[in-house]
Amino acid sequence: MIVVIVVGMENAESNIHSTAIVHPNAKLGKDVIVGPGAVIGEHVEIGDGTQIGAHVVIGGWTTIGKRCEIYPNASIGLEPQDLKFKGEKSYCNIGDETVIREFVTISRATGEGEETRVGNNCLLQACTHVAHNCIVGNNVIMSNCAGLAGHAIVEDRVVIGGLAGIHQFVKIGRNAMVGGMAKVVQDIPPYVIADGQPARVIGLNSVGLSRAGISEEVRRDLKQAFRIIYRSGFSLSKAIEEMEMQLDSSVEIENLLRFLRNADRGIMRTRRD
Repeated sequence: MIVVIVVGMENAESNIHSTAIVHPNAKLGKDVIVGPGAVIGEHVEIGDGTQIGAHVVIGGWTTIGKRCEIYPNASIGLEPQDLKFKGEKSYCNIGDETVIREFVTISRATGEGEETRVGNNCLLQACTHVAHNCIVGNNVIMSNCAGLAGHAIVEDRVVIGGLAGIHQFVKIGRNAMVGGMAKVVQDIPPYVIADGQPARVIGLNSVGLSRAGISEEVRRDLKQAFRIIYRSGFSLSKAIEEMEMQLDSSVEIENLLRFLRNADRGIMRTRRD
């Protein structure tokens, strides 16, 4: 017998397949669809209009936003693949309108009260992996079989190519692009393209910047920032100092400076270095 608690929805049973297993304490919003064989755990909350495909498993203390699409055989919010994990209460949070394709795995965090988070309007293609304690921003695309190791941070509008591997604790700045099969072991600054094994910065993500609606004036400043960082021969601290003096303030330039000041692992260099 399947017992379901659904918040604010009439005739909810018609949207939940007879073979799905939904814990009595799970909370489902309006118009949630749960496919055959799906399993939804005790502490799960699912927002209005989200669709859960066949054989999806959602466990742990997991919250999924509104109008998400989760395709068959995805696994979300289960225990992390981390030897340090000792059964503590931790979280997995998914934003609104995110698409999670087949066989994606998203682990909850290691550490009492810690979280793994994926933002709004992301696309995680088939077989991608988001490990414990990762923070993924909004409008991020992870192509097939790309993987984030623990504690990685991916800022907004990043595109990660298929089969790329991101080392633990690495940060990837907003509007960056990572090539397919890249091996990423250092922080990637915002607005650049990185590729290779090990990956190196190969240029500014000019197409991505244009598509993001960044003005031509700011794009010119970002090109100059790229030259200062990668073509001047300056140390990182000196490059930051030069950028502060030479470039007009804008949201994008300030974001770049903030990232560089906090690049604890050191930033990825170019193939010329």
